[in-house]
Amino acid sequence: MATDDNFPCSLTLRVPFPDARLASVALQALRVDKELSGLVKRELSTVASPGSEDAGETVLQVDYKATTNRMLRVAVNSFMDSLSLVLEVQEEMDVDVIESEKASI
Repeated sequence: MATDDNFPCSLTLRVPFPDARLASVALQALRVDKELSGLVKRELSTVASPGSEDAGETVLQVDYKATTNRMLRVAVNSFMDSLSLVLEVQEEMDVDVIESEKASI
């Protein structure tokens, strides 16, 4: 994200996933919820893991910009709650994850 004098506080989150499909599913689920405040900007994308050229885009990257550190903290806390729910659903419901667990038993 480019620097912006109106949004001086920034943070980038990088959440690794086991594969590109799960990262893409998380991206699609999380991008539906827009930021409620005009004092916060958020960009979501999937990117390749650093140092990995053939694994695909397995990392969910979230770039935040906010007018104050407090607004940044509130937005990130809310996002982390949503991310936690997405991860729980993937763990419980995703077919590949379930099959992988059965294979390891």
